[in-house]
Amino acid sequence: MAYRKVRAGHGSLRVRDLESVELHTASLELEWDMEKELEEPGLDRFQLECVEHQPVSSSSGGGMDPDLEPIQPSVSPHGRFERLQEDPNYVSRFSRAVPKGQRWNGTCLAKYLLAGLGVFALGLLIGRYAFSREQVKVEPSADTDVLEKIVQGITAEKIQALLRDFDNLSNLTEEFKVKYIAQRWEDLGLKDVRVTNHTALLSYPGPALSTIVDKIGNHCYLPSGERCGQPSTSTTEPFAFAAYSAVGSLVAEVVDVQYGSPGDLIRVQASANVTNKIALLKLGQAPLLYKLSLLAEMGFGGSLLYVDPCDAPFGNKTFGVTLNPGGNPFSQENSRDAERDGRYNLTSLLVQPISASLAKMLLSAPAMGQGRPCVPMNMSSDAARKIINLTIENQASFKTVHNVMGYLKGKTNPDRYVLVGSRHGSWYEGALADWGNGSAVMTQIIASMTAQTRAGWLPDRTIVFCSWGGTSLGNIGSYEWGKENAVVLQSRAVAYVSLHSPVRAPGSLQSTASPSLRQLATETQKRHSVSCSRGGGCPGPNVSSLQTPGDASFFSNQLAVPTVEFTYSEFAKIERAFFLSEAFFPPESSLRETLDPAFKLHETIAKITAETILRLATDPVLPFYPLDIALDVQDKLKDDQLRRPDLLNLAASLRDSSAFFQSEVMRPANDPKERDPAHVRMLNDVLRDLEKSFLIPNPLPGFYRNILYSLSRQSPHFSILKDALEVPWHNSTNQSLTLVSSAISSAEKLIQSGLDLFENANDNP
Repeated sequence: MAYRKVRAGHGSLRVRDLESVELHTASLELEWDMEKELEEPGLDRFQLECVEHQPVSSSSGGGMDPDLEPIQPSVSPHGRFERLQEDPNYVSRFSRAVPKGQRWNGTCLAKYLLAGLGVFALGLLIGRYAFSREQVKVEPSADTDVLEKIVQGITAEKIQALLRDFDNLSNLTEEFKVKYIAQRWEDLGLKDVRVTNHTALLSYPGPALSTIVDKIGNHCYLPSGERCGQPSTSTTEPFAFAAYSAVGSLVAEVVDVQYGSPGDLIRVQASANVTNKIALLKLGQAPLLYKLSLLAEMGFGGSLLYVDPCDAPFGNKTFGVTLNPGGNPFSQENSRDAERDGRYNLTSLLVQPISASLAKMLLSAPAMGQGRPCVPMNMSSDAARKIINLTIENQASFKTVHNVMGYLKGKTNPDRYVLVGSRHGSWYEGALADWGNGSAVMTQIIASMTAQTRAGWLPDRTIVFCSWGGTSLGNIGSYEWGKENAVVLQSRAVAYVSLHSPVRAPGSLQSTASPSLRQLATETQKRHSVSCSRGGGCPGPNVSSLQTPGDASFFSNQLAVPTVEFTYSEFAKIERAFFLSEAFFPPESSLRETLDPAFKLHETIAKITAETILRLATDPVLPFYPLDIALDVQDKLKDDQLRRPDLLNLAASLRDSSAFFQSEVMRPANDPKERDPAHVRMLNDVLRDLEKSFLIPNPLPGFYRNILYSLSRQSPHFSILKDALEVPWHNSTNQSLTLVSSAISSAEKLIQSGLDLFENANDNP
C-alpha cells in the first residue's frame, strides 16, 4: 500500500514520536501516480533493508515561534485527497532534515535509482502498447450517474407545486400537518416513516396584550406603538411577545444600553444606578440570551427590545423572540411544581419586543433611520427621563410537540446516519406557511431520491429526513428527539444538513458549515453558482462557521455533529446586524410574491443540498478535512489578546498532525484498490468525532458548547475568550484558556489515534 511505503522509510519510528522526528518535505509531496508505479512486490522489503535503524535524536526546534499564516489546501487531481500547498513562510515540524541514523547510504540510493529507471521504462512500454490498441476512456461511476439523475429530477415547478400544497395547511392544526407530511413521504416511497410525540411547556401571549404606559405623559402604548384602546391595524400584535419572559408589572426609568455589549454596559453602569431599571436594548451584535444575562447580572429589572432601522428596513414592525435556549424548559419531574407555582419564566427580567417607532419615542431620538449614512437611534444626553409601567401578560401550558422522521436505509453502513432537517411550525398562527419553503425543498429531494431507489439504488449510509415541531419556541422537537437518542447519535450521526429557511431574501447564496464541512460546502456551492438576482455575478462562495438559530443548533451545539446549511440571504452590510435572525417577523404576501417568483433560488438550494446529502451518504471516506479545523483554530488565536505561547504551540502542533494525517493516511483510503473497509470505517469515525473535542461544559447563555462556532465574521475568535476579555466581573480568563487548551490537545490525540490506526494496519497486513 502507498501509506505502507511512505511509513516504511521511517524505520521503526512510531507515530506518537513524530514531534521529535525530522522528515523529508518530499514525503508529503509524493505524486500519486509515481507511488503506484513504485508499488512492486518486494519493494517495501528492499527499502527496509537499506534503512539503518538507529535511535532517533530529539529535535531542537521546539522554541520556534509558530507561524499563524493560513495554508490553502488544494484538491489532488488523483482523488479526494488534500495535499498541502505550503506557504513560503510556514516551517513545518515535519520538514526538517532527517537525522543521520535514517539517511540512506550511497549503495541504497544507487539501487533505488536503478529500480526507478527500470520501473519507469517498463511503464512506458506498457503504456505505449495499451494506448496504441485503444484510447483510454473514463466512465462515470454509478454514484456519479445517480447523483446526476437525482439533481436533474429537481425542478422549480415541482417545488412550487409542493409549496402551494403546504400553503393550504397554514390554518390547520399541527396534528393535521404532521399526518399530511408523513402520508406524503410514504406516498413518495419512504418505507419507514414515524411520528414522535413530546410533551413540553409552551409559552404564549396572555389573554390581555402587554402594555407600556408613559407615566409622565400618562399615555398607554401597545408593543407596535399604537395607543391602547384604539382599533388596531396590526393582525400580528398578539404575537409581539418574548416567550418564557417573566410576567408581572414594573414601574421604572428607561435606560438606553444600545446593543448591550460589555462596553455599553460598563459605560452605563459608570454613570447611573441601574438596579431594577428597564433597559432599552437593540437586537444584533451578540446572542440575545447572552446580553440579557449581562443585564440581569447588573441588576436590571426589565428590557424592551427593538431593531434599529439602520440595521434592517423592517425595524418598525412588531416581532417576537424566544428566551428558551432549547428543548422543553421544564422536565416531566418539574412540570407539576412549575404548573402549581406558576414559574414559567426562564429569566428574572420582564422582556418585551417593541417597534422602532415606540423606541424612538422612549429615547426622544431625533431621527429614525434617516439620512445617508443612516443615523443610529440613541438617547441624547439632554433628553428628559422616561418613567414607564411595563406589564407582561404571557401564559404557558403543557402541550404535545410532534416530529416526522423518514428513513432511507443505507445498504453498506445502515448504522451511520446523515440527518436532514426542516420544520413544520410557524411563530405566527394563520400566517403564510413560512415553514413551507424548507418542507417543499426537502420533500422534492425525497421524491427525486426515492425515484432512484425504485430503480435499485440505495445510499451507503442511512439518510434520516426530519420535520421538526416547536422550532420557533426554542427548537423543542429537535432537542427532545435528540436528547432521547443522544447515546445513539453520538456514535452514529455523521452530519446534519439543515433546510431551516432556504430562501430568506433575494440576495446571494451563502452557507453556514462546521469547519469540517467548509470545503465540501465551498466545492458544492461553486458547481451550482448562478447569477445574483439583482444582476451581475455573485461573489465567491461565502462559507462561515457562525452561530445561527434553528434546529441544527442541538446537533452542532450539544453533540458537535458536523452541520451545513445553504441559504439565499442578504449579506450583512454591518457587523452589528448579525443575530437579527433571532427575531420572528411576520411574513408578508408582497415579499413572498417577489422573493423568488420563478422558484429558481429554491431549485438551486435543493440541488446543492441534494448533492451534499449524497456526498455525505455515499463517499467511502467522509468528506471531512481535519486540516480545516486546525487552520480555523489558528485563525481564532491569531491577534487574540489572550493567546499564550503554549496555546500557539498546541495550535501549530495540531496543524502539523492534521497535515500529516491528510497527506499520508487519507490518500490510500481513497484508492479503491487499497481500501480496507474495516479500517476506513474506523478512519471515518475519527473524522466524525474530531469536532467533539471542542465541546465545553456549561457555556455562557447564548454561547455554543462547540467553541469552533464564532459570534462574528469579522472577529472569529473563541467566544469564551472574547467574554473573558470583555467582561471583567466574570473572572474566567484562566478557566477559559484551560478549556481551549484542553480542546486543542484532545483533537490532536484523536488525530494521533487515526495515525496509529493505520500504522497498526501496516504492522498486520
